[in-house]
Amino acid sequence: MFNGDLLSTVSPLPLAFGGAALSGTAGGYGFGEREDPATLLAAAYEAGIRIYDAAPVYGFGAAEQHLGRCFKKMREKVFLISKSGVFWHANRRIDLSNDPKITQQMLEQSLRDLASDYIDLYMIHWPDNKVDIRRPLEVLAKAQAKGQIKHLGLANTNLTDLALAQQVAKIEVAQNEFSLLARDAEKLFPYLAQNKISFMSWGTLAKGIISGRVTPERQNYAPYDCRRKAFWWKQSAPPRMQVMAPVLHWCQQKGVSGLALALAFNLQAAPMHCLIGLKTAQDVQQAVAALKHLPSPALVQEALAMIKAMEAKLNMTTITNKPAEE
Repeated sequence: MFNGDLLSTVSPLPLAFGGAALSGTAGGYGFGEREDPATLLAAAYEAGIRIYDAAPVYGFGAAEQHLGRCFKKMREKVFLISKSGVFWHANRRIDLSNDPKITQQMLEQSLRDLASDYIDLYMIHWPDNKVDIRRPLEVLAKAQAKGQIKHLGLANTNLTDLALAQQVAKIEVAQNEFSLLARDAEKLFPYLAQNKISFMSWGTLAKGIISGRVTPERQNYAPYDCRRKAFWWKQSAPPRMQVMAPVLHWCQQKGVSGLALALAFNLQAAPMHCLIGLKTAQDVQQAVAALKHLPSPALVQEALAMIKAMEAKLNMTTITNKPAEE
């Protein structure tokens, strides 16, 4: 562990609940049908998950509202995360801005939706090339001084913004896409370790590709599943599935699940908490169980070598989601 790593003190279990899974049929960024939120969140808590990540765009506020209702009577026992920057207009067109006024408005709304007078970790969701990262951080630092925010972080960040943000406030967590199929965040790890900044991975399972739930044969996505029509999914998913196909076959031969392989790769790369979009109590149980059956470093490296060879064969470059669509 990093010396002073915040998230490890919050939760020894290196899993975090990805709140986009709570969006259901509310729209925005989410993955369609899921189990009853109260049942799902109770199962996650019973399994030892204490960190719950949300953002206003997850179900257009629905994810935060579900978290607020379900944990209102046990608020001090969970660690809630939300973010500013990705918002929507009256016609529900999603947009991105780190304008300080929008930052303030989003913070206030998230406090209401979470039914809490504070948020444990508040993050700037995406960089905005029109706004210096220090400007919204000034707003959030004032809110932190008032006790409305306990800790500050940056999502989808880079070394330049991390350094600039630290001029304004202490950044304690970075959250970026990181998985077997998206490894660019590795360049942040030395800086994070040096500055005692925790790391969270989103896209841990590449939205089901690494676990094997999403294959080229799958065509049916729920009406409110963002994978149904998002351009970034149609662009990035097919080549990633092609890369994973032989690896998943290899996993079957080795008796390793794609889920366990994904978690092992991330947790062996650096100390981190892995965000996973858990949609059922069974998903929760499988994720926690996978931690007890992680493949060895040697097997992980064998799988990674296969992935790199396939990427080179396909001449692939890293494809990430668009900021306003996540």
